[in-house]
Amino acid sequence: MAHEPLILLDTSVLIDYFRKTQKERTFFVALSEKYPRLGVSVLTKFEIYLGSTPPQIKFWDSIFAYFEILPFTESCADVAVEIQQDLKKKGLEIDLADLLIGATAKCHSLPLATLNIKHFQRITDLEILH
Repeated sequence: MAHEPLILLDTSVLIDYFRKTQKERTFFVALSEKYPRLGVSVLTKFEIYLGSTPPQIKFWDSIFAYFEILPFTESCADVAVEIQQDLKKKGLEIDLADLLIGATAKCHSLPLATLNIKHFQRITDLEILH
């Protein structure tokens, strides 16, 4: 069997899944049916848990158990600096968390699945699934 591609999920995809009552109609479910390997940046995990209440933790624990959690490494930090410098030259900005998640995707050469096209499309050479 061929090595399956890994898709990095942005926080927006998980929040959308959490909030929707018809979970089968979410982008997350569509992605999970198409791609057997899904991952998240450790920063997405941080964002999710930071905004979670104690009763929600069990839900997120069960979700994160299925993902590959990618680290934010020194190489990712270097990519983030390059992205930030490029954005600054263009007079553009994105949230710090989005910058770091985008850098993680680029650093690991992965496509990023997101519902936040507006910010991530500003990152040069980032493959976006939406």
